[in-house]
Amino acid sequence: MLSSFILNLFLYFPEDKTEYIPAGITMAIFMIAALLTFRIIQKASKREELKTKKMEEEARVQKRTK
Repeated sequence: MLSSFILNLFLYFPEDKTEYIPAGITMAIFMIAALLTFRIIQKASKREELKTKKMEEEARVQKRTK
């Protein structure tokens, strides 16, 4: 009974549906920011992967010449 009451404190469904607009805009902004951050991390990871492959290849070449 008490847990039901506590959960109901956080549920609020407004009669005026225009109150959802600011929440939707905020969610859209954060979703776009999250996607951009994800893409930036992917690109940085790809660059690091290419650098590592280049360094490994240089190390192999140096090892062969010794």
